[in-house]
Amino acid sequence: MVSRYFTTPIYYVNDRPHIGHLYTTVITDVLARTHRLLGDDVRFLTGTDEHGQKLEKVAKAEGIDPIEVANRHVETFRALWERFDISNDDFIRTSDRTRHYPAVAEMVRRIAANGDLEVSRHEGWYCVGCEAFYPDKDLVDGNCPVHGYKPELQSEENVFFRLDRYQDRLLELYRERPDFVHPPTRLNEVRSFVEAGLKPLSVSRTAITWGIPFPGHEGHVVYVWLDALTNYISALGFPNDEAAEFRRFWPEAGGAGARAVHLVGKDILRFHAIFWPAFLMSAGLPVPSQVVAHGWWLRDSRKMSKSVGNVVRPDELVASFGSDALRWFLVAEMSFGQDASFSDEGFLTRYNADLANGVGNTLSRAVRMASDAFSGKTPAELCDDNDVLRAAEVQVAAWREALAGYRFEGATDAIRALVTAIDGYVTSKEPWKKVKAEGVTPALHRIHFSVLEGLRLAAVMLSPIAPKTAEEMLRRLGAPKAAADLREADLAWGGLPLSAPLTVGAPLFPRADAAAYFARKEKDVSDSTTPAPSPEVPAAAAPAAAPAAPEAPAEPARISVDEFFKADLRVGEIVAAEPVPKSKKLMKMSVKSGDEVRTIVGGIATAYTAEQLVGRKIVFVANLAPAKLMGIESNGMVLAASLPETGAPSLLMVDPSVPSGTRVK
Repeated sequence: MVSRYFTTPIYYVNDRPHIGHLYTTVITDVLARTHRLLGDDVRFLTGTDEHGQKLEKVAKAEGIDPIEVANRHVETFRALWERFDISNDDFIRTSDRTRHYPAVAEMVRRIAANGDLEVSRHEGWYCVGCEAFYPDKDLVDGNCPVHGYKPELQSEENVFFRLDRYQDRLLELYRERPDFVHPPTRLNEVRSFVEAGLKPLSVSRTAITWGIPFPGHEGHVVYVWLDALTNYISALGFPNDEAAEFRRFWPEAGGAGARAVHLVGKDILRFHAIFWPAFLMSAGLPVPSQVVAHGWWLRDSRKMSKSVGNVVRPDELVASFGSDALRWFLVAEMSFGQDASFSDEGFLTRYNADLANGVGNTLSRAVRMASDAFSGKTPAELCDDNDVLRAAEVQVAAWREALAGYRFEGATDAIRALVTAIDGYVTSKEPWKKVKAEGVTPALHRIHFSVLEGLRLAAVMLSPIAPKTAEEMLRRLGAPKAAADLREADLAWGGLPLSAPLTVGAPLFPRADAAAYFARKEKDVSDSTTPAPSPEVPAAAAPAAAPAAPEAPAEPARISVDEFFKADLRVGEIVAAEPVPKSKKLMKMSVKSGDEVRTIVGGIATAYTAEQLVGRKIVFVANLAPAKLMGIESNGMVLAASLPETGAPSLLMVDPSVPSGTRVK
């Protein structure tokens, strides 16, 4: 058993949480849940950073004490983490005078005893949003590189940490432990910064009073980063070097094989991979095992930021789709280490494809068919030689490897691949036909066992990412278990109970109607109160009145029932498919309808691969006049919805149990 300590950065308490905050916490939670499942001894820390100039300004404006502002806002984070099932073991507050203040004081004492502090006057560009000074060379057109606005030029007497003394030791750390910063591209950035030369670092402030008093320097408070970074060990019981949690989870502090991993956004990598290990070296303490940095969530090609005004609030999506859907999207959408763009269209597309049509639809069909066949129970006979088992062996291994390498999106790929394999297996075996032709046979038991057991394994793999969904899947499959109680043995084939009660329920993820969603959002915006003009903007500069809305389009002409029935709509099974050469949109499909197989060409290649189409039951217009597309004669038209905004096609599909050739009316 390995002791693993996972931490997020502690979030600035006066910020309103957005997708960027949530992502870091969710992926840390995914790691913590995964390693608990695999049997490791895990501790997961998050919390709030409560000192600094921003909060002091807010408190002064309101005429209250800063701790009152902190107390008011800290519950925002606690409530959000609870809503998203964040399984943190501890929540640290830097205003905690019992746990945190003594740890910071001891860090300062040890650093001072090592001769690494000096007092000097400091002048520089200070970004209140970052709580950091920037040299001229790091500004972008005179603005903060993160927030995009001009920093304040500040001058004061500060205590400085001799960071320059640790340049060689830091470079040695990066050489000896090339995995200290992950991914490697971020290590290269950190190494280049250190090689360019380090300077003494300001670690105190005199322009503010809301902070931890700096020992030995009256009128100074400890600078936010020396203060905030110390939370990672104050939460383990430091300054008591013999504290049980400190010895158990901090590397080289006593625990055999202990690993401490900090997960952060790339904008604060420098603080964690340069300043923090240098502070620890000076204090004579071991450095963490690894600093893992992810990219930014972008909107309109810019990093999400409250000051820029382009943040996405998680509560807006959770209200419509639930927290698990957003957790899945965040994990699946970002290629870890790179930036990712958020859009409502992208969220809805992935929600419908992965969750509504994928996990949710496959589970509903499988449970319903098995329940119908076996009087509401799981099969009475297991199967240990089938295509689902072989797919599960491959995908469970891929899932483990992806999470071990921080490729979170790879873990969702493995789950998706397993569900697709299960769906294909059902299509190939056609159990609905077997039960009608042969009755309830041992072979039917084995087919349904394979399908349900594959879904049980998919639920176990899903549990670190979407814990509530995983628990509901297991309940419906007759294998109920809390996500927190799952262990490595649950990843082995054969865990589905035999002849256990199944639960047929409503869809886990009802398909999202994109048109209705965007209409509702537009209505919410139009119904909201228009804010008053900013006092900085003169009345003459107020925007002109919006142009009159265009007239609503005329209602489409109505047709009679007789006219509607002129269209012969049939259920078809796609038995083969291939992209049309030299076309990005067209897919050539062989569609079986009863005893007939016809060729249909449809513009769906941007949304579906040939492999995804084979075996699906769709609806098509059977009596449409033939037409040639890219030289191929198409005999019919498949029906698909066109998603708003993106225009992406979404096929109209029916239950696999409906025979091909059936009339739709």
